[in-house]
Amino acid sequence: MFRQDISRVGQYPGHVRNVSYECYDRVPRDVLPIGTDYEPGYLLDWHTHRRAQFLYSATGSMIAETEDGTWTVPSDRAVLIPAGTRHRIRMLEASTRSLYIEPSAVPWWPRVCTVVDVTPLLRELLLVAVDFGPDYDLAGRAGAVAQLLLFELAGLAPLPLHIGLPATPELGALCREYLAHPEPGVTNADWARRLALSERGLARRFHLELGMSPAAWRVRARLIAAVPLLRAHPIARVAGELGYASPAGFTAAFSRVFGLPPSALHGR
Repeated sequence: MFRQDISRVGQYPGHVRNVSYECYDRVPRDVLPIGTDYEPGYLLDWHTHRRAQFLYSATGSMIAETEDGTWTVPSDRAVLIPAGTRHRIRMLEASTRSLYIEPSAVPWWPRVCTVVDVTPLLRELLLVAVDFGPDYDLAGRAGAVAQLLLFELAGLAPLPLHIGLPATPELGALCREYLAHPEPGVTNADWARRLALSERGLARRFHLELGMSPAAWRVRARLIAAVPLLRAHPIARVAGELGYASPAGFTAAFSRVFGLPPSALHGR
C-alpha cells in the first residue's frame, strides 16, 4: 500500500491522501475525508475504528469481512461500516475514498455493514472532499461540502451484496474456504464428511446459525463471488466459471437472490 510518511510532517498536509486515519481521528471535524490507493490484493487486516466509516471503491472492488459475514463492494459503490466494528478489507485493485464520521453526526447509521449505491452527486463531492486538509474551514466551502455529504449519505439505497457466516469455528472456516474457492461441484455430502456429521445434522446446524440450507448458502456464495468479476468479464464467461449452463440461467439465479440483474453491476 502506498502511504505518505507523516511522522516527519510538522503540520497537516494540504490534502489527505494515502495517510493513516488514526493520525487525524481526534481532529474536531464530524466528517474526515481520506483517499487511499492500494496494491492489487492488499489485505487491510482486522481492525476497528472509533468513527463510522463510509468506504467507497472509486476503482476496482473490495471485500469487507466481519466475524459474522462478508460484503462485496463493486467498483463505484460503497460500504457503510459501523463504529467499533471489527473488520478487514481485501482490496481488488481498489482506489478508495473514505469518510470517517463522528457517530453522533449519523445517529441513523446501520448497526451492521451495508453495501450501498452511490449517487453521481455524492461521487463528485467525494472527489472534492479528499483534497481538503483535515482542519478544513467549517464556515467556508469545505464545511458546506461536508454538510452536504451527510445529507447525501442519509438517502443512499442499500444493495443486498452480503452473505452471512456461521459463528461455529469449524463451520465458519469451511464457509470462508468456500468463499475463497467456490467450486460448483461441492455437495452436502462432501461437507458432512469433512465435519464428521450426517447430512441431516449439517443441514440442521446451517438452519440454526444462518436460517438457510447449506446448498442455498453455496449458491449465494458463488453469486457473491461473481460480483468482482462482472466489472471486467462478459456475463457468459462469469456464468461458465461458476458452473451455470447458460448466461440466462446465471442471470435468473442472480436476480432471484439479489433482486437486481448482474448487468446492473457490469459497469456504468
